[in-house]
Amino acid sequence: MTQHLNPRAPWVISTHDLGRRPGLMRQMKLSLTAPADIGVDMIGVPKDAEVELELRLEAVMEGVLVSGTAHSPLAGECARCLEPLTSEIEVNLQELFFYSDEDASEDDSLLDGELLDLEPTFRDAVVLALPLSPVCSEDCTGLCVECGVRLADAGPDHRHEVIDARWASLQGLVTENDNDQEK
Repeated sequence: MTQHLNPRAPWVISTHDLGRRPGLMRQMKLSLTAPADIGVDMIGVPKDAEVELELRLEAVMEGVLVSGTAHSPLAGECARCLEPLTSEIEVNLQELFFYSDEDASEDDSLLDGELLDLEPTFRDAVVLALPLSPVCSEDCTGLCVECGVRLADAGPDHRHEVIDARWASLQGLVTENDNDQEK
């Protein structure tokens, strides 16, 4: 059973004015709200964020070729210091939506009558372009491995005395009076 697209859904676009006449083209600018769950563990597009699209829809022999760009805000956390970060991303979109499944392979996108759903194309483009380890700045020093304090806040003199475990049992043998031997 095939599920039909809702023509009122925000990411569903009508290709009615292109007909099935190869060579016809339409350009459009859209501002849509981002769907949920577009991202990776550390960063992604916030749900309901404004996504700016500049698209070109072209009728070709096999279907409708959609190409253009999408510009969207990003939100997440730094992989080094875990501080919140915001950024922006611009991705290129290109997808051929086939008229019929006779021309398309199993993984290709199909038109539902005259409708196409741009959300999966946007989702794929953004997720592939996201950094797996986003950083708040290229010179972010991260967190102290001993105490977890953010190193940018701790200062340059932040240290922890590291005692070699092999010598730890001898630590108790040294007393303040042992320093007298140096005199």
